[in-house]
Amino acid sequence: MSPAWYGFWYLIFPGFLFLSICGIFVSWLDRKLTARLQFRVGPPLAQPLWDVLKLMGKETIIPRSASRGLFIFSPLLGLSGASLAGALLLVAGLWPEQSFVGDVIVLLYLLLLPSLAIILGGLASGNPIAGVGSAREMKLLFAYELSLIIALGVILIQTGGKLSIADIISWQAQNRAIALSFSGALALIIAVFSAQAKLSAVPFDLAEAETELSAGALIEYSGVLLGIYKLTRMIMLVVMPMFVVVLFLGGLEPKLTSIIWAIIKYLILLLVFVLLRNTNPRLRIDQALRFFWYGMGGIGLLAIILALLRW
Repeated sequence: MSPAWYGFWYLIFPGFLFLSICGIFVSWLDRKLTARLQFRVGPPLAQPLWDVLKLMGKETIIPRSASRGLFIFSPLLGLSGASLAGALLLVAGLWPEQSFVGDVIVLLYLLLLPSLAIILGGLASGNPIAGVGSAREMKLLFAYELSLIIALGVILIQTGGKLSIADIISWQAQNRAIALSFSGALALIIAVFSAQAKLSAVPFDLAEAETELSAGALIEYSGVLLGIYKLTRMIMLVVMPMFVVVLFLGGLEPKLTSIIWAIIKYLILLLVFVLLRNTNPRLRIDQALRFFWYGMGGIGLLAIILALLRW
């Protein structure tokens, strides 16, 4: 395959440009559903786009106390991680022959980068409030990543140790969706809550917590750099539900019916995320850690045992 194709996939479709357009639309859909749940009208269709463009046109202020290089690099790191993760996931579904052994592990590493970007950006700013937000994000990261790895362990056991996204999709097509077994259903629950935490959405928006920490880890960001963070969140709103669809709910194949079903499953998951965000209060950091370590961790161990028993 020509290197030009890789550039096209990761920069145009289904990479950065495609994910950005989808992210802006899904962000509007998220805000519109939230408004309806709160008996409000909600924003017009183009509002998320104008929000990003407005930030891109504003002055970027870098604090004197900040580590300048790391402060600028952090949002770029998060954006690249989210874009590459989305491209890797969709390329494996639409062009299965381009998938490779171990791309599930690569995907996990790439999905770490947006959270890592928030941590590094907050610490690089030199602001003590941002430092508190970064510390919260770091603790939360250790909690939900462990739960997510356990959930992926269920997939490995069920599929016989497959480490390729395309192989996992193929296994589900030949057998059943991972979530249609007892162990898979438990793993799906863990994955949904872990995805909610990766999106920094209520009840896991501890790093920002506007009513407590103003903007938390991102308090010193403005202009283009803040716009990049916002765009990264929009892209992650596309990537994380699709991550759950591909690995737990039957996947995505290069067939029209499969693509339509994947979109329907994605929209249902998006609705679940919106409902979770609008029907739960923010957790304290100790509550969130207990939720993932003991609650989701306990469910995950049960799921592993059930998977070993082929349930």
